[in-house]
Amino acid sequence: MRIDSPPDSGYPGIALRQLERADIPAWFDYLSIPEVVEHTSWNLHSAADLVPMLDACESSTPTSIRRMAMIDQEHGDLVGTIGFHTVSDVNRSAEIAYDLAPAYWGRGIASAVCAAVTAWAFSREDLVRVQATVLETNQRSDKVLKNCAYRYEGLLRAYRMVRGTPGNFRMYARVSESVG
Repeated sequence: MRIDSPPDSGYPGIALRQLERADIPAWFDYLSIPEVVEHTSWNLHSAADLVPMLDACESSTPTSIRRMAMIDQEHGDLVGTIGFHTVSDVNRSAEIAYDLAPAYWGRGIASAVCAAVTAWAFSREDLVRVQATVLETNQRSDKVLKNCAYRYEGLLRAYRMVRGTPGNFRMYARVSESVG
């Protein structure tokens, strides 16, 4: 689903905007780096593998994927993406997912943007629950979610295939302050 009014990123020099097809080459460039995907379920072979996600983002159904580009305002470069999948309009919930180019790791960008986008999801998208699943080896993402006040809810055994092998994922979630 198209995001016409993305939130402020919460991080100086980083802007959010709707992810566009023109972003695919830069997105694939950093997603093809082994260290970026080794603790995720990404299984990309070419930039064309990202096209279905962009197709889904352009859908107008209330449960379609929402994905934003993180842009370095100084250079205009795509440095990451963040958004929601597994969106349920009935349950007013979604799963947040994000990625960041390694040149931008360790600066607090992922935590700031995740916090800003989560707050936006509760206020602007009217969600009551935002959850995240993290491959059990992904310590960086665990840290991001903890920094953003997500609570650990448990281990999901063999939850999602990770390049052909069942992977165990940690479930984290935040609920809107309006519901406790």
